[in-house]
Amino acid sequence: MALSLAALPSLSITLCIPKKGSNLYPPKLNKMSPIQCSLSVSTHSKTPQFDLKTYWTTLILEINQKLDQAVPIQYPDKIYEAMRYSVLAKGAKRAPPVMCVAACELFGGNRHAAFPTACALEMVHSASLIHDDLPCMDDDPSRRGQPSNHKIYGVDMAILAGDALFPLGFRHIVSHTPSDLVPEPRLLSVIAEIARAVGSTGMAAGQFLDLEGGPNSVEFVQEKKFGEMGECSAVCGGLLAGAKDDEIQRLRRYGRAVGVLYQVVDDILEAKTMKSKVDEDKKKRKGKSYVALYGVEKAIEVAEELRAKAKEELDGFEKYGESVLPLYSFVDYAADRGFSFGESS
Repeated sequence: MALSLAALPSLSITLCIPKKGSNLYPPKLNKMSPIQCSLSVSTHSKTPQFDLKTYWTTLILEINQKLDQAVPIQYPDKIYEAMRYSVLAKGAKRAPPVMCVAACELFGGNRHAAFPTACALEMVHSASLIHDDLPCMDDDPSRRGQPSNHKIYGVDMAILAGDALFPLGFRHIVSHTPSDLVPEPRLLSVIAEIARAVGSTGMAAGQFLDLEGGPNSVEFVQEKKFGEMGECSAVCGGLLAGAKDDEIQRLRRYGRAVGVLYQVVDDILEAKTMKSKVDEDKKKRKGKSYVALYGVEKAIEVAEELRAKAKEELDGFEKYGESVLPLYSFVDYAADRGFSFGESS
């Protein structure tokens, strides 16, 4: 079932969500800040037609081939089998690597310069999912249309597979990025960006607060658990192509908004289809989400705001012409899910 946010009636809505805390631990008081969200403005008007599905599926084929080569079976076999099980999952949409390539091409970069980093982003993303699914974390039995890694290989091997994928991603960037296409300082910036995104102030912090934080931590959890990967992917593409500092900041805000938007819409679609007690139990395990705390209607308002914010950032790239179209299209895909890849997510 596809959700069309644009189908909502035109009206002006004030949405109250918690203020972001100044440090890792959100305030205990339930302080609320108003966010204006006008749905009377068409968020589709600035998105020209672009065949995102063809662009995306073409890149998926190339990225899958390169990932297969990047994670070969070698000794000790079982660790590599567990790594490949998650990295090469047929249900993977490859959103982080595709966004990285698109951002690189926006600034005239060669996609072959971006492929090693794109593969590394998928390795890091897969590693984070393996660990998130563990019984001691989110305790999810399935991922990308197949049993979670620990369900097949055991908790111990799943931990090792994730541990191995993180450094392999960094190594792959260094060993496979063409030096004639990407100067070393740019490469160092990319590595530092990925390390920041997955570390104690990034995705790890989001997972911590998802487990331990109170309801006021929802914005922080959503941005860190889901926004960081989108932000990092877009920024890495820009860094590889030599984007300017102000352009990198635009990509940062854009990628974060898209990452959170995708997850908010996922939660909305899931909530609309939940009927059984098993579904309700699953909903409770979802942790800190806008749907769980505020309901579907307010979550839709959040999604509209995120869509508008992401497109507003892209408006600053108008001078690059049609090169920005893939990034615009990602926003609408995250909100509307206008097509499928024929596989489970």
